[in-house]
Amino acid sequence: MPFADPAALAADGAALARPLLVGLDVDGVLAPIVRHAADAALVPGTIDVLLALCEHTPVGIVSGRALRDLARFGFPDAVMVAGSHGGERRGRPLTALTAVESTRLDRLRDLTERAARAAGAGAWVESKPMSVVLHVRGADPGRSVPVAQELARTAMRIAGTDVKRGRSVVELGARSASKAAAIDDMRAETGASAVIFVGDDLTDEDVFAALGAGDLGVHVGVAPTAAGRRLRDPAAVHQLLRHLLASL
Repeated sequence: MPFADPAALAADGAALARPLLVGLDVDGVLAPIVRHAADAALVPGTIDVLLALCEHTPVGIVSGRALRDLARFGFPDAVMVAGSHGGERRGRPLTALTAVESTRLDRLRDLTERAARAAGAGAWVESKPMSVVLHVRGADPGRSVPVAQELARTAMRIAGTDVKRGRSVVELGARSASKAAAIDDMRAETGASAVIFVGDDLTDEDVFAALGAGDLGVHVGVAPTAAGRRLRDPAAVHQLLRHLLASL
C-alpha cells in the first residue's frame, strides 16, 4: 500500500458522514518515536491544530501511555483523552483494582523486572495503574527480543492477564483494556456517524479491525496493517490534520 497524500486523505476524511470523530494515537502519530518515551515531544503546532479541530468536530486521543504521563503533553480540555489503551479516561475516576487484580499486578511486575535485568542495558520497566511494561527499544535486540518473547509467553499462562505486544514493548495488564472499546465509547458519547482513526502500533490494529465501512483507518509507517490507508510519519499526520481542519 503506497503512502497517501495528506491533502487527498483529508478530503476523503472530510467527506465522511457527520458528526466525524477524529481519533489519534500519540507516539508515532502525533510525536515521533524516540529511544526513551520520556523524551517524546509533539510535532510543533499540534496543540493549536487540535484545539482548532475541536471547534468543528470531536477529537479523541487514545494512547497506551498512562493518563499521568499524557498530561505532560498539554492536550486541551476540549479533547477527549483515554490512556492505558482505554483503561483510563480523563475526567473519570479509575475503578480501583480488586484484591485479585492487585495480586496479579504484583506478580506481573516481578516477572517484568526480572525480564528487564535479563534483557540487559537499555531495557527498562514502566509501571501504570493497571499494568507493567517492558521496554527494549534501547537494548541489544539479540539479547532482549528473546527475553521479551518469553515474558509474553509466561504471562499468558497467568489467568486474567492482558498481554499486549507492541514494537519493542511487552505490556502485561492485570485488567483488560482495548483501544477499540475506547473509540467505541467516544463514538457513542459524541454521537459520531463516522470515525477517522490514525495509529501506528500493533495495539492500534484492534481499532482498525473494528472500524466500519463508513470509517477511515490510517496507519503510520510501513508495517502490515488492517487500515485502509497509510501515511509516512508524524509530519505527514500533522499535514493531514491541517488539511482536514481546512476542509471542515
